[in-house]
Amino acid sequence: MDRNAARERTVSSANGFAAIAVGVLLVGVPIYLLLDRPSPAMIGLFVVALLLAIACFGGLYMLQPNQAALFLLFGSYRGTDRSEGLRWANPFYVKKKVSVRARNFNSDKLKVNDLRGNPIEIAAAIVWKIDDTAKAIFDVDNYEGYVLTQAESAIRHLALAYAYDDVDEPATGKARAVTLRSGTDEVATALRAELENRFEQAGIVVVDAKLSHLAYAPEIAGTMLRRQQAEAVVSARTKIVEGAVGMVELALNGLAERGLLQLDDERRAAMVSNLLVVLCADRDATPVVNTGTLYH
Repeated sequence: MDRNAARERTVSSANGFAAIAVGVLLVGVPIYLLLDRPSPAMIGLFVVALLLAIACFGGLYMLQPNQAALFLLFGSYRGTDRSEGLRWANPFYVKKKVSVRARNFNSDKLKVNDLRGNPIEIAAAIVWKIDDTAKAIFDVDNYEGYVLTQAESAIRHLALAYAYDDVDEPATGKARAVTLRSGTDEVATALRAELENRFEQAGIVVVDAKLSHLAYAPEIAGTMLRRQQAEAVVSARTKIVEGAVGMVELALNGLAERGLLQLDDERRAAMVSNLLVVLCADRDATPVVNTGTLYH
């Protein structure tokens, strides 16, 4: 742990309206007494009261909801106030206000290589907010610029850890690997963990993080699209053949059980061939009238 890292600590403040009331009394009462009984003592009392009134008015500040004020005294961090409304604190404090509201941004589209070395375009939508104001202000030079730079680095690292898509058939009994395209939840969880690890130094927490853009780079997009189309055709044909084989088996078993037709091996093979052609063809079957036999 870095012992020089700043840590947020709470500092108390007073009600600002009470400070205004005290300041008005400190000015009004000495003026009344000075006009009623002018004397050197009254003049001295008026000067002291005026200085105190200036301190009352000088320590006023206002905070909106989800806004914090960091107090600095001669360059030393004294604490953070997260109270709302009109407040009062030591007038010698330098008050630096910072928003702790949730913020979001869409990263630029980055061109990187995935796990298989394919160039892809990737971008993410990230929601973040300041959790530790002291870290955000004192441990990094510019926390907004820090977030943008570290987010880009995290997205690049994420893209290198996963393939865009699983283009290879999974081995029998093995689960398909998580990819950027198919593993939406897993990838989002990994991205959030990566961002939280990088943002921790700046006292920033990640509210949400998801990929907002994912595509192959233009130079290979056409080729990969044709490959996906070919894979889809092969997959569809595989399903068709599996279904056709089942239908042929069902038809042959049904004929045999009912004794409607006795087939030798050659006729059985011919029927199987014809049925498969009809069921697997991508065009309507054309009937052919056979006037002969398989043997003549």
